[in-house]
Amino acid sequence: MLVKDAVGVVTGGASGIGEGVVRMLVEGGGRAAVLDLPGSRGAELCEELGEAAAFFPLDVTAPDQVEATIDAVRQRFGRIDLLVNSAGISPAARIVARDGTLYPLERFRQGIEVNLIAAFDVLRQAAGVMAANPPSAEGERGLVVNIGSIAAFEGQVGQASYSASKGGVVAMTLPLARDLATQGIRVMAVCPGTIDTPMVQQASEEIRTYLRDANVFPKRLGRAEDIAQVVRTCMETTYLNGEVIRVDAAVRMAPR
Repeated sequence: MLVKDAVGVVTGGASGIGEGVVRMLVEGGGRAAVLDLPGSRGAELCEELGEAAAFFPLDVTAPDQVEATIDAVRQRFGRIDLLVNSAGISPAARIVARDGTLYPLERFRQGIEVNLIAAFDVLRQAAGVMAANPPSAEGERGLVVNIGSIAAFEGQVGQASYSASKGGVVAMTLPLARDLATQGIRVMAVCPGTIDTPMVQQASEEIRTYLRDANVFPKRLGRAEDIAQVVRTCMETTYLNGEVIRVDAAVRMAPR
């Protein structure tokens, strides 16, 4: 799958890793549907990028909105070739806090709902559109890249919900690839390390320095374009399927 002329749907596409993927698509001659919350800067981003990008305000946890939005993308661009599930949250809390407060069950559930269930919902709707694409010479009709996290493997203190949700993303990669093979749709997962997203940019310099120095090499925070380039590689290398790729400068996270 070439980037040029491809239509990509990117959840969480208005900022961070999602924005990096959107920019990669447009700069490579593709088109991008930016799916993000109504209060995001999705409209501003698409105005900057021009007609190749379109903003679709969406709450990914609302199935009716997801179905309507994917249909609107199909009507706008005529097809969907790529889905990158980048929308996510990190609801942190200890199981038992120092004052004895228990981890709020609703907070745990929220992480699973946004990071795992919603990602699957968007995937199934997008796959339905991809399945109608004319196949390539190899029989390919589409590609899904779910954005996981190294927290799926080395979750830190307070990351029970986040790690569980991203672990689910990792675990379903192979069965999804097997399930969608008959439609000619590949499925990959990319697990970023410490990426310099808006969330990290708001951290103190002490924390940013710690995150940077924890990396084995290179000694820098990851960039959104690092992940976007891996997504591009997944697009262009059709033999990649059913696999999980860590993009993390060889870091292995400590408990805290």
